[in-house]
Amino acid sequence: MAVREAQGLMSRAYRGLVVGLLAIVTCSAFEAMAVTTAMPVVASELGGARAYGLAFSLYLTASMAATAAAGSWCDVAGARPSLLTGLGLMTAGLLLCGGAWDFGAFTLGRMVSGAGAGFMIVPVYVIIGQALPAALQPVLFGWFSAAWVVPSLVGPYVSGLLAEHASWRWAFFGVAPIVVVAVLLTWPRVRSLGAPQEHAMGAGEGRRRALLGLALAAGVAAAQWATQSLADPQTREAVNPFALGLLGLAGLVAVVVTIPRLLPRGVVRVARGLPAVIVVRGLLTLAFFGAEAFIPLMLVDRYGLEPSIAGLALTGGAIGWTAGSVVQTKGWLARPTYLVVGPALLAACMAGVAAVVAAQATPWLLAGAWAVAGMGMGLATTTTSVLLLDLSDAAERGRNSASLQLADMLGGVIGTAGAGTLYSLLLTPGSVPGAGVFALLVGMLAVSALLGSVAGSRTRAPSPVVREAGRA
Repeated sequence: MAVREAQGLMSRAYRGLVVGLLAIVTCSAFEAMAVTTAMPVVASELGGARAYGLAFSLYLTASMAATAAAGSWCDVAGARPSLLTGLGLMTAGLLLCGGAWDFGAFTLGRMVSGAGAGFMIVPVYVIIGQALPAALQPVLFGWFSAAWVVPSLVGPYVSGLLAEHASWRWAFFGVAPIVVVAVLLTWPRVRSLGAPQEHAMGAGEGRRRALLGLALAAGVAAAQWATQSLADPQTREAVNPFALGLLGLAGLVAVVVTIPRLLPRGVVRVARGLPAVIVVRGLLTLAFFGAEAFIPLMLVDRYGLEPSIAGLALTGGAIGWTAGSVVQTKGWLARPTYLVVGPALLAACMAGVAAVVAAQATPWLLAGAWAVAGMGMGLATTTTSVLLLDLSDAAERGRNSASLQLADMLGGVIGTAGAGTLYSLLLTPGSVPGAGVFALLVGMLAVSALLGSVAGSRTRAPSPVVREAGRA
């Protein structure tokens, strides 16, 4: 192993595996960007305006359930079955979306793709933990962050061109063969990776976790739709507010009941080690993506910028994220320290964004602050991925990887849906002026990032003692 650790990621020993894993991540990123851009055209052509949100919510529901099931499946049977299942479902979903004859078929395709994405992302983490030496893992996670930048830059543009000059269907047909090639590139190394010699769960655990994941996703979707509907005066007139309240409460109960059963023990009390890592990841995505959804809106609504110019702020955030991911590979600080520095940097920059908006200062200050906020995300989120593998025994690597992905999803959903609901409520007649609304919203999200820094202080360098604490 010592000889191989001296080799780089693009050496002959790892090149095919690394290129394949990067391609899987890039395809997922491009598909996400392309769908968001093409959806208005899809809904118009297939008559899906009234069911527009289902294409997103059902993708999330299926992805959560598959992610929960994939974790235990990988621990019992290794990464290969889950990866192949994800490949088949993702490809089938993309083809179904591309060939959809109505919006119902398209929505079904999105749900199948979501399940495929859940089954594919968890084995990626397991494969990295099994096939790559620890010294190369932080570098690859840094490259994963960079793999999101190009799709973020060109994905919406390419998808828009296809929808305008060819057909939106090619945004799905074009990704499907790349996913197949990506998995084939990884297969020479993956086929030699078996299941852990020991595993802590029986085969029935996968079914139980899949049902819990489905209940979690359904609860999140119900709570999200109910709260957003309650904040919308038109929906409140069409649907009984009391019924909406009951639906939201039922969704919240489902989330509260299922989450402790899907995440490592100790997450609720932010125990040292792995639970703290999971909490940091969830708080970071909550804060960052909750604010990111409103950055373009701030620049267009409050500063009168063109949407294309406002989008450059998001590009700056993506570039900053990549820079932070690269910095964490240098080893300048102890790895757990990045889980304090990164969230603290994000919180400070988000507070700066709130101050810029409140003072109506130049928008370039806002864009610059958001780029540095992205760096804080890069420092911390990549570090959480590395620490997750360090703090996980081989027999629990799949389940813990699934927990990290679930924290990601929950943080993103709660951040964007919660911020959107709060924004709608604050803009009711007689509420705070627009600039104050934006400043208050981002300031509240900055508190989540600050809490992430506090949680990050409860992680420490991996050791056998820490591993045991992480499972407590």
